[in-house]
Amino acid sequence: MVSTFISRRAAVAAGLLAALAPGVASAQGASPDKNWPEKNVRVVVAFAAGGAADVVARLVGQSLGERWGKTVVIENRGGGGGNIGAQAVARAEADGYTLLITTSAIAVNLTYYDNPGYSNADLKTVALLATQPNIIVGAKDLKADNLREVIALSARENLSYGTAGPGTTPHLSAERIFRLIGKADIRHVPFTGAAPAVAATVSGHVPLASVALSGAIEQVKGGLVKGLAVTSLERFPDLPNVPTVKETGLGEIDDATWVAAYAPAKTPAAIVQRINADMSAALKEPRVRDGLVRAGYLPLGGPLDEADRFMQSETRKWGEVVRASGVKAAN
Repeated sequence: MVSTFISRRAAVAAGLLAALAPGVASAQGASPDKNWPEKNVRVVVAFAAGGAADVVARLVGQSLGERWGKTVVIENRGGGGGNIGAQAVARAEADGYTLLITTSAIAVNLTYYDNPGYSNADLKTVALLATQPNIIVGAKDLKADNLREVIALSARENLSYGTAGPGTTPHLSAERIFRLIGKADIRHVPFTGAAPAVAATVSGHVPLASVALSGAIEQVKGGLVKGLAVTSLERFPDLPNVPTVKETGLGEIDDATWVAAYAPAKTPAAIVQRINADMSAALKEPRVRDGLVRAGYLPLGGPLDEADRFMQSETRKWGEVVRASGVKAAN
């Protein structure tokens, strides 16, 4: 079954990309800025190599480099839950030669951090790139096979769950499910990324982990961890035996970890439109699309106004979750 989360956005993205095709050709045939790009383009990825943002950046960046005839230089600047990279781009020259690729953490951070070091006014949305649901997994020897059993078990045993870090959407998904809905006291253990969080669950050092799907899909398929629930409204096609949170009776959760591109706020509109069109076209290429799907992502794309509306909606949504859960970054 294809999840409602994925099918809805896939249908929207497909329609938008089809409608955009003439615009893409126009952008390539007659650039809005005849001299852009004249040099290599730097893409700051706000998380470490191998993470969700990095995987998407490298797949899309290779295609963009070929389209532009310039090198797309990927620079990983992790730290601060994505804030370090975002700050760097917010302060960069607004000429189209410095871009940011980050995750849904950017929609969380303006509420989660008292001072993330930038504001919405400092960055301009360029494109939605890819999305995936979050997943909660358990160690093989966990004495629970679903989320209901996990919550019941937490009343008898001290449980904890690992994440890629505080303030990430998998962290907030878990807080909402465990603490707000399940009324369970399950301790959060932040790691430096999804890979170490899942590795700690495989080894049994923490009994649970909540991560973006790509961080655990192979471990679930290989039977190294139990897939307890995905945060989409319907099951993920490549993990048909893993139920949704909704199926467990713990709420109609439709949460995702998505990846998007940004530019400094004063970047010329014509250049932003060109980059948006080229990124959307790159996401239609079979090698890019297939590479993302294999890693557990749904390619997105689409016009700027759609991306802006989505970002505003996600920022409101996660702000509400932060306020309701009471979680805040340590000062």
